[in-house]
This record gives sequence, structure tokens and C-alpha cells, in this order.
Amino acid sequence: MTAEEETNMARAAEQHPVRTKIITVVGFGALVALASLGGVNLLARYDGGVQPLHAASSANAQAQGLPDFISLAKKLGPSVVNVSTSSVRGSTRNQRTPRGNDPAEEFWQRFFGDRAPRGPQRQSGVGSGFIVDSDGTILTNYHVVDGAQKLSVTLADGKSYDAKVVGRDEKSDIAVIKIDAGRSLPAAPLGDSDRLEVGEWVMAIGNPFGLDHTVTSGIVSAKGRNIGQGPYDNFIQTDASINPGNSGGPLINLRGEVIGINTAIYSQSGGNVGIGFAIPSNSVKELLPQLRDKGKVVRGFIGASVQKVSPEIAESLNINPPRGALVADLVKGGPAERAGVKTGDVIIEFDRRPIKDSADLPQQVARVAPGSAVQLKVIRDGKETSLPITVGEMKETEVAATAQEGELGLTVQPLTPQLAESLGVERGEGLVISAVTPGSAADEAGLRAGDVVVEINRQAVKTLADYKREIARNDKAKSVLFLVRRGQSSLFLALKR
Repeated sequence: MTAEEETNMARAAEQHPVRTKIITVVGFGALVALASLGGVNLLARYDGGVQPLHAASSANAQAQGLPDFISLAKKLGPSVVNVSTSSVRGSTRNQRTPRGNDPAEEFWQRFFGDRAPRGPQRQSGVGSGFIVDSDGTILTNYHVVDGAQKLSVTLADGKSYDAKVVGRDEKSDIAVIKIDAGRSLPAAPLGDSDRLEVGEWVMAIGNPFGLDHTVTSGIVSAKGRNIGQGPYDNFIQTDASINPGNSGGPLINLRGEVIGINTAIYSQSGGNVGIGFAIPSNSVKELLPQLRDKGKVVRGFIGASVQKVSPEIAESLNINPPRGALVADLVKGGPAERAGVKTGDVIIEFDRRPIKDSADLPQQVARVAPGSAVQLKVIRDGKETSLPITVGEMKETEVAATAQEGELGLTVQPLTPQLAESLGVERGEGLVISAVTPGSAADEAGLRAGDVVVEINRQAVKTLADYKREIARNDKAKSVLFLVRRGQSSLFLALKR
């Protein structure tokens, strides 16, 4: 090949930086490969003859500025474990939908339907985890071990051990389990998730679909994601492939540190579509000591239901720029009410930390030990006011009250005077629909943002607790009857699940 031909080929590669081309020419002194990977042009010439393309090593990857996933997999792989669960639950004659991951149960349900065997049925599941202490302490997801009657952990070397649950926390979806291997085990270090940057390379290791120690890679797609799982949502979003079975496994940065626990995916098919979510490592580090020592997490509680300060609400309250958490409701006799907080206050600081969004407040409150005295700063009638407050303890049955969004595809929140005014609806007690997901069950039923929910299945609904109770009570119903107030009229709308 002439020098001119080589120059023309190089120019062609520069014009198409996102395409990969491999050209092999047999002969001594030949150009065997021309490739463009992620905008990095690789031009390889071997004077000693044709060389195999798979000869690229970790050192070559580093030389080209590419991530060294080979070394990361070798270093962190031994710390990742397979978590297997089993339980025995009763079954009913007409239970058609398989539960768990038991292939035997699925077989009976699929082929025998109503004639499926009666009596207790064994169910099994599989997830991932990783060792955080050489003594056999392992981190995984709460939903991986929830309901399990027996736990088994398999290490990278294939050896299996019985495991016990040391601590669990449903609200954060974190669990700590432990095995006794009789030896020191390789532990993975927890990194600083606050240092993560969007676009940064990450790697996931886990057991998707039961496939042991599968390694995938991608980037950090976003930070601070709220996916409607609860008041403590603060997920890392990644496009590294995460699938069923990856739950509880580590998300790793290029420094070899665990910066997240893989916990959820966004998918309509159940498989990976490039949107996965991980619990930040800094959230894990805050809760780990309590889970190891107490077996549970004790959180702060102030007894205030809050909602987002929209631009419209901010304008009506003369708050510029929009910020803080609008107090929509108060627990009678709770810490916030005793401190003098009033409905309509906008909390802009808690414990001298700014509250930029309503989602910030539950997380800030949860971090403070019950019994602590802190300062609360609110905007009331256009003026800033500081209030001392003694934080209470959140009970297991209590949750931080915020706008509720669920599978039905609608978001509801308490109807405050300010919100009623901004939406142009009549003031009074109740809940207002602040958002409806296009194409959802709520959308199909004809529910609209601004509708005031009066009843659900003929039961009065005035608070978020009422709403949760009625939705849960009708969980198995094929349809849910809503009575809403729209403007000056009322109408019934049947929402089909």
C-alpha cells in the first residue's frame, strides 16, 4: 500500500469518528487495522506481519486513554457475591400469577392453571451483594432478602455459606448480612459518591438472571434522581447494564471504589434499556453503622407534610428564586407544630443547611438524631423567621409526607390555600391532583391536573394518609372509582388498573 493510500484512509476515518472499521490486508508490512472507537482513531501497523486484533492489553487501553476495566474486574470481582434466598409460602387454587423466581411454580401455573398443586410452595430468588468487611459483612438490597426464610451466599471461588441478616432498612432499600467463612475475605472499599461527575465511567458487577459475576460498564447518566420510591430518593442513574439479579451489587468508579448499590431499572419489558439506578455510597455509609449495631435505622421526624414550591406558588408568595419546602399539613402535637410552624410556611433552612427543594427536607431531617435541638428557618408572609425545633423519632409506621405518585399515574398532594389559589380551584380540605402521566391509567380515566379528589370507592379522602389507605385497600380491584371536584361541578371517574 502506498503512502498516499494510507493518507486517504486516515482522512476517511477522521470524517467518520463514530464508526468502527476493521480492514485486514494479508502480507508483510501491511496495514491490518484501522478503527475509530469513541472518537479515538487507532492506527495499527505491524512490520513483522499480521498480528491478531485481540492482542490489545490493559496497558494498551490505558495508553489510549480508555478505562482499564480488566484490572477493575480482577480487583473487585472477588468481593462480589451471589445471594440466594428461599421461603415457603401458602398457595391458593386460583392463584394464576407466578410469584418469585421458582421455575417449578411457573411451570405448574402455566400448564395446569386452576389445577396447580395446593398447599405450601417453595419460592426462591437470586440477587447480588458485596463484601464490605473482611469478617464477612456483606451489603445488599432490602428487597433481595425481604421475606427470605433461608439465605445462602456464594463467593467468587464457588464456595457457599449460610448467611444471616444483621440489619435491614426498607425505606432506603439497604440490608446488611453476614457469613462466617472462617477466614479473611476480600472487601470492597466504599468511595465518596459526592465526587461523582455526570459522564464519569462506572462498572457494575453482579448476577443478572443468575449469570454469575457478570461485568458491565457505562457512564453516570445523572445524579440525585427521584424515581417515586419514597421520601429518601436520591439515586445515581447509569447506562451500565443492570438487570434482574444485579440488585444489591456494586457500582464501581475507575479508582476501584464502590460508589453505589445497584437497586432498580426503568424498563417496560423487565430487561435493561440503558436506565438503571443505584443508591449512592455516601447514603450507605451514613446508615451502615446503625444497621450493624442496632439492626435498624433510627431517623429524625418533625411531623410536617411538604410539597414543592412551583414557580407559580413562588410568585404568589413573593419568593424569588423558587426554593424551599412548602408546609402543606402538620401532625397534631408533632415537633413542627410545637415549634410554631404553620401551614403555608416555606422552610428554606434546616439545621443551618439550605433547603433548595422539597425533596431535600426529608433527607436532612432523617440525618439528625432524635432529641437534637436545631434551627428551622421559614418564610412567612414574605419575611424570614427562625424557629428552634426539637427533632422527634420517626416510628416504623410513619413516613415523611410528600406528594404521592404511584402505579396509577397521578400525583396528589394536600390542597393548601396557596395551591388552591394558584390552580384556580375552590379552597377547602382534600387532595389535589398536581400531575397526570400521559398514557397512564389515570390519563385514560379522564383525570386531570387540578381535579380535587373527594372520594375513592365512596370513601371520603381528605389527607395523604386517607389516600394511601384507600389505594392500598383496593389494591386487587380491577377498577377504582374516583369522585373529583372540577371547577364548580363534581363527577365520578372509573380508573381501570
